[in-house]
Amino acid sequence: MTAPKFFTESNKPVNQFPTDSNRELWSIFKVMGEFVDGYDSLLKIGPCISIFGSARLEPGSKYYEMAVKTAHSISENGFGVITGGGPGIMEAGNKGAYEYGGKSVGLGIDLPKEQGVNRYVSPEYVINFKYFFVRKVMFVKYAQGFIVFPGGFGTLDELFETLTLIQTEKIEKIPIVMVGIEYWKGLVEWIEEKLVTDGYISESDLSLFYLTDDADDAVKYVCDFYKNRNLEPNFSY
Repeated sequence: MTAPKFFTESNKPVNQFPTDSNRELWSIFKVMGEFVDGYDSLLKIGPCISIFGSARLEPGSKYYEMAVKTAHSISENGFGVITGGGPGIMEAGNKGAYEYGGKSVGLGIDLPKEQGVNRYVSPEYVINFKYFFVRKVMFVKYAQGFIVFPGGFGTLDELFETLTLIQTEKIEKIPIVMVGIEYWKGLVEWIEEKLVTDGYISESDLSLFYLTDDADDAVKYVCDFYKNRNLEPNFSY
């Protein structure tokens, strides 16, 4: 089997992709529509904290129950809670906010193996997305902080994207709390021993996140951060 030729013998590029230019151009408007809907809805909700973590954790598990407690405390302190609207830690975050009577927001996504938002998302705060990248912008733009529980690729993706945006000053610094010292310590040690030691990041970048094993401590860290700061969206993002 030979690879497709992308250049002619004269070294001029050859278009090897079948295209429907009208369909491609119109998809831009679908993306724009999701951004407009997301901006309009979330701006009205007010200050929120994004809670991330594994969709696979069941009620009764250690981190699920910690996430419920954390979201409850976050709501007590006047913040709404934003999650991806799914099961596991997302459900726990919405549950804690919903049962307190706080704002419980779910940013749903169309996925083959997902089945809508969990039952603890307030009906008026359900926002569904087709495009992952639009949804990710909403998490960052309207979150006043991130509380990150143990999770898989999706959790790591959101964590490192946000750290990168803060490090590169594309957004203002916001509190990022990683809950679960036993879970995160291997990653943090690798960051210290490889990334810092070998010069891939600065030692000061370690201050961009905070590690804890206590739900109350996580919430206190977020609230203390905003004692002398304004609560507003990341307008630069």
